[in-house]
Amino acid sequence: MRCRKCGQKAVVNMRQHKLALCKEHYLEWVPAQVERTILRYRLFTHEDKLIVAVSGGKDSLSLWDILWRLGYQAEGLYIGLGIHGETGYSETSRKLAEQFAIQRSLNLRIVDVLEEYGSTIPDIAAKSNRGRNKPCAACGLAKRHIMNQAARIGNFTVLATGHNLDDEAAILFGNTLHWASSYLIRQAPLLEADAEGLIRKVKPLCRMYEREMAAYALLRGIDYVYEECPFATGSTTIYYKELLNKLEAEQPGAKLNFYLTFLQAKEGGLFNEKVDSARELLHNCPQCGEPTTAPTLCAFCNMIGKTSA
Repeated sequence: MRCRKCGQKAVVNMRQHKLALCKEHYLEWVPAQVERTILRYRLFTHEDKLIVAVSGGKDSLSLWDILWRLGYQAEGLYIGLGIHGETGYSETSRKLAEQFAIQRSLNLRIVDVLEEYGSTIPDIAAKSNRGRNKPCAACGLAKRHIMNQAARIGNFTVLATGHNLDDEAAILFGNTLHWASSYLIRQAPLLEADAEGLIRKVKPLCRMYEREMAAYALLRGIDYVYEECPFATGSTTIYYKELLNKLEAEQPGAKLNFYLTFLQAKEGGLFNEKVDSARELLHNCPQCGEPTTAPTLCAFCNMIGKTSA
């Protein structure tokens, strides 16, 4: 197997693109593909001030590395969730995120949930009844709240996350199975800051396969946390990924086609007649100042309040 560009031995073979590349040309190809996505969906420009949500995993650290290599102004945001498990998940991921930033002289902002709110995410979930079996719902709510708040307070114009194609295809698959129209309407590489207090959110890796990002991290020498969150075992999203992987094995490119044709359908007016009325009901939470549709306190402050009661 030879590199399409130079004829040297290839290290990555991408059946979905009918493309094999050596290390040098692969590490050129990935940032170029991400740049294409940024330009194609008008995610941001070099004038924007970006903050990248980093978890210590391959996707978010690779995204930060790519944006750095492309010359964008990007700082990192790490949220300490207090998830320990057998391997000290949160401690390990924080250490790797800090190590990554130091190696590249980049600025990493850290919000520790225990220090900031007095409880870890698993404890908050248990006390607020949002995590009867797992703290995933509480974790997602907390991360969305903290990411937007940190970006707003830091005067960032764009919040970037490391969602890859496998993530987006699995989410799309689940939402389509249940015809969750409100979620389908808002699933996109770009979520505009369409209300006061909200920050523009982007997913520059949305067209990159998970396998491609793993190869990029490996070839770039990025040290990342290999373990999944200990609470992710048995999740519906992982099950959907497994189903889509079976389809991809038989039909290379199926995941990319599924996602891109969905975006094309949206651009063609698939949801034009659907109004997201919830956006009209947004107001600022009287406690934290974040936008919310709740009648009084936002869902996050309400959850935190229950844990301290």
